[in-house]
Amino acid sequence: MTSSCLTPPAPPASWSRLPGGFVLHRFDRVGSTNDEASRLARAGAPTGTVVVAREQSKGRGRLGRQWYSPPGNLYASIVIRPECPLAATSGLSLLAGVALGEALTALGPKGLDLGLKWPNDVLIGGAKTAGILLESTAGEAGRTAFVIIGAGVNIRRAPGDTPYPVTSLAAAGFGDLAPLDLLETYTARLAHWLDRWQREGFADVRDAWRARAQGIGERVRLRLDRDEIVGLFVDLTEGGALVIEQADGRRREVAAGDVIYPGP
Repeated sequence: MTSSCLTPPAPPASWSRLPGGFVLHRFDRVGSTNDEASRLARAGAPTGTVVVAREQSKGRGRLGRQWYSPPGNLYASIVIRPECPLAATSGLSLLAGVALGEALTALGPKGLDLGLKWPNDVLIGGAKTAGILLESTAGEAGRTAFVIIGAGVNIRRAPGDTPYPVTSLAAAGFGDLAPLDLLETYTARLAHWLDRWQREGFADVRDAWRARAQGIGERVRLRLDRDEIVGLFVDLTEGGALVIEQADGRRREVAAGDVIYPGP
């Protein structure tokens, strides 16, 4: 299956360290890089527009949760303009996780214990190190106007009071990694995977995500808006939804939710 979801990229970036097709907008402080990228997209900013900030005053993760955003970490949001139905962009969160995971593996110490947690977290040694926030805006007739791919990475500092394990790249042995050095490698891997998604569809993205997946074959608890499912994390569907097998043998496909593992 092929995909023609991406419009042609923007002109080459003025900052030479970014791959061609990316244009950088740097800020010292913003409310949210996703909000700033969305503002630029609504004003006509092209595919490949990158917003990066030294810190955020209103950083957020999924479901509006606050994202710890002190100086020293990476906060970056990227505009893309897929020409496809909004539903076809749902797997971009997994794609961005694959790209970010590859960037961290390339820059980190040998033997890095990196995993991907469905649908949007990057883990090191089982502790959350980065998160992806995908926000899509509909255009006419159910098409996609633009998508913002936001990423927050704990480079030097991680929050101290969380209900789950967290860590930073510094604590994981990355040394003195600069946010823009990580951004350079991440955007290069993102460009690679966006191109493969455009030309070949989602199957290769799914395979790459599964190769680093945390929890496949294990019992998990999946929190939904008004429900909770406990069962075996079996696999991903062809579109990136989670497949859970419940105790009675029934399988459910879930497109959005919070995975907690190991389950009871």
